Amino acid sequence: MPLSMTRRVLCCLVIAAVAACSVSADAAVPRDGGIRAPSRAPRVTNRVDAGLVFTKVVPDAGVEAGVDAGVDAGTTSIVRFVAFGDQGKGNQAQYKVGDAVGKVCATKGCDFVLLLGDNFYPTGVGSVTDPQWQTAFVRPYSTVDAGFYVTLGNHDYGASGRGTDFARALNEVNYSKVNPKWILPGSHYKFTSGPAEFFSADTNRSMFQSDDAVRVSFESWLPASLATWKIVFAHHTYRSNGPHGNAGHYEYSPIRIFPFDGSGVQGFIENKVCGRADVYLCGHDHTREWLKTTCSRPGSKIETELIVSGGGADMTGFVSGGKNPYYWHSETSGFLYVVIEDRTFTGTFYDSNGVAEFTRSFSK
Repeated sequence: MPLSMTRRVLCCLVIAAVAACSVSADAAVPRDGGIRAPSRAPRVTNRVDAGLVFTKVVPDAGVEAGVDAGVDAGTTSIVRFVAFGDQGKGNQAQYKVGDAVGKVCATKGCDFVLLLGDNFYPTGVGSVTDPQWQTAFVRPYSTVDAGFYVTLGNHDYGASGRGTDFARALNEVNYSKVNPKWILPGSHYKFTSGPAEFFSADTNRSMFQSDDAVRVSFESWLPASLATWKIVFAHHTYRSNGPHGNAGHYEYSPIRIFPFDGSGVQGFIENKVCGRADVYLCGHDHTREWLKTTCSRPGSKIETELIVSGGGADMTGFVSGGKNPYYWHSETSGFLYVVIEDRTFTGTFYDSNGVAEFTRSFSK
């Protein structure tokens, strides 16, 4: 489809989606940290962008802090893990990637897996006994002998990917009490392993600028961290050459329409992540990319590396409008395997057959 036609179609879809996605003042919107509904209805404010009105959810006063998921008691100077997202389809592609992860972890060792969101398509899970737990998590990763640290994506927040059913994500948090292999203590959290500290952000909340508690946590967490490596993992892209593209101009639209342009995600990452974290890992685009583009902030010596690993199941490929320079990218399914040892980070992209395709290392 020609780009001009695509833009016209996109604008029509956005207008329709605004009507479908407006959040009323009576909606049960959860607090950050525990993803549970507040005791009273949240306040709402109306923001007007490009002639459209979007109702912004404002969390209750006294929102909770994020969750500290614990510190590795060991003194090891090395950590090994796998990272991928957009996997929750229960299809053949997901099972194939799962088998490959199991083989690589058995051979090279994995301390854990990072799941980068969109854990269940098309609209999350309905309970802790939803059949998708078996078809899209337990069975595909039965050969992976490691825990899965999970972040939330827009599909996990329901409404067929619009991400507006905030209470629905609570089902994924509660499943942590059912299956210890699934680790999701709250909408955002942190943990330490070896020389690295890991920070899970809730960028679906950032999409709607309902991420006040996330921002408060990240404002203190990253500057206070004494870890050699600081790794942020979340769902939405900051920079990408896939169909979603760059935050602030999602879907390559020339018109910035909040929240669909991703400006909320852009603001969160630029203000709280860039120049503070060493690496930002995400999915959202069903691609695998290690970008040459980095991000930083005035006065910081840290250039935050940007890696997209959304190859957990079906792929969407790249678009001609994606102009971000990259070290390597692929539109086939697979995953990222990372070894952090002392002051060196080494990432290797594997395909769904468990074959290494690209490796890059950098040191601090």
